[in-house]
Amino acid sequence: MTARRPLVVKEGGVYFVTMTVVGWIDLFTRKEYRDIFLESVRYCQKEKGLVVYAWCIMSNHIHLILRAEEENLSDVIRDLKKFTSKKFFAAIEANPEESRRNWMLAIFRKSGEFNNNNVNFQVWQQHNQPIELYSPAVLEQKLNYIHENPVKAGWVENSWEYLYSSARDYADQKGLLMIELI
Repeated sequence: MTARRPLVVKEGGVYFVTMTVVGWIDLFTRKEYRDIFLESVRYCQKEKGLVVYAWCIMSNHIHLILRAEEENLSDVIRDLKKFTSKKFFAAIEANPEESRRNWMLAIFRKSGEFNNNNVNFQVWQQHNQPIELYSPAVLEQKLNYIHENPVKAGWVENSWEYLYSSARDYADQKGLLMIELI
């Protein structure tokens, strides 16, 4: 399988991006893995000029609305995925309490065998399906979609109740990531 470069056509544009774990593995049911992702985003915000407008971590995928100030957004996403993949793999491998450890590592290794861009394993699906948010209506639709995900999953009754989402910020509460309100 040949990997395609994520399509981001307009530098400085605002994009809706979905990052999905291979095999739709429920990686983010554990706080440790959610924290790895959040710390990595914070690093990209500070060091790579990543601007986050909205986000939500679900059990096996993450939705974001992003823009890159300093670098190409495709490159920032690539680096974020590469770094978090290594951190997730190492954390799973080192955790004897992880009941799904052998199963997850086997899937990550097998997925890596089929992708020329990886050496030993693959945690994230290759494609992010970036969608440029070219109008206020499209932006609002994606923002609502992101924040309603935990509600539709039945995890919370109100979107702002979900800790791992920017919906809290949009409800005048302090969220876990620094975001720019739309």
